[in-house]
Amino acid sequence: MGVSENSTGLALALGSSAFIGASFILKKKGLKRAAATGTRAGVGGYTYLLEPLWWAGMVSMIVGEVANFVAYIYAPAILVTPLGAISIIVSAVLAHFLLNERLQTMGVLGCLSCIVGSIVIVIHAPQEQTPTSVQEIWDLATQPAFLFYAVATISLVLALILHFEPRYGQSNMLVYLGICSLMGSFTVVSIKAIGIAIKLTLDGINQIAYPQTWFFLTVSAICVITQLNYLNRALDTFNAAIVSPVYYVMFTTLTIIASAIMFKDWSGQDATSIASEICGFITILSGTMILHITRKQEESDMQRTLKFYVGEDSMKGLEDEHLILIHGSDFREQ
Repeated sequence: MGVSENSTGLALALGSSAFIGASFILKKKGLKRAAATGTRAGVGGYTYLLEPLWWAGMVSMIVGEVANFVAYIYAPAILVTPLGAISIIVSAVLAHFLLNERLQTMGVLGCLSCIVGSIVIVIHAPQEQTPTSVQEIWDLATQPAFLFYAVATISLVLALILHFEPRYGQSNMLVYLGICSLMGSFTVVSIKAIGIAIKLTLDGINQIAYPQTWFFLTVSAICVITQLNYLNRALDTFNAAIVSPVYYVMFTTLTIIASAIMFKDWSGQDATSIASEICGFITILSGTMILHITRKQEESDMQRTLKFYVGEDSMKGLEDEHLILIHGSDFREQ
């Protein structure tokens, strides 16, 4: 693959991240407005479909996803996927100014740790051997190792949807984001196949007639719809500044794992590369823990009882002292 194609893929991936990062905030504002007039998306409501801001976020996300899709045609997935880190910065900054979701210093450190860890993994990850046809991707997708991964992933997604989501979906964002990320690893494989099919077809090698092309198209559609559904629930329930980086970390990690299994790129690596990848994973896990701690601390601050002590005021002739307890998260006394 030439340098010019990689540069095109890089530019598309960066633009994609900017649009997707903005879409998180637009959709969040739309979900908030919809929740004020109807049933929240977090408990199964669909009032947000009538909210223009949510649709603006959807348009932004679609533009970003289209740019991301085209980027996969020009550059390997191992180069495109990690650039989603840009969306973390975009969403965190916009959430600070537009949603008043202030990201604490430790939260910023967690974001940076996640980004650095992901970059380390990408730098030392094995190079992907880009398939030259849809049939070749199908052969890779039907090898025993990837079939095992596919079965395990689908089983885990079903367990999250049927068992964990009704019980823990409203209290643990990893349930929603786990579903999104697991399905996302399939999305990347399918998008790569469709991208190759389009590129080869435009070059005069028709790939439309292959049933595998339509199979990958169907899989990608199902995965994208599932991701959007549960991402909406995560955004409606949890802090957008936390959802975005955690989703990025999980999605990127699972994508790299799926790619390594499918394309067998891990074989032949030296000890230095393997050690670097392990350090990258540890850095990501540390960043995720910091983000969780920050989120819990913010929730604790918002839910704590605020005490205002009003003492005796001789100027007003007050003889009683009052202890006012205010519960809630809408008003805070610093």
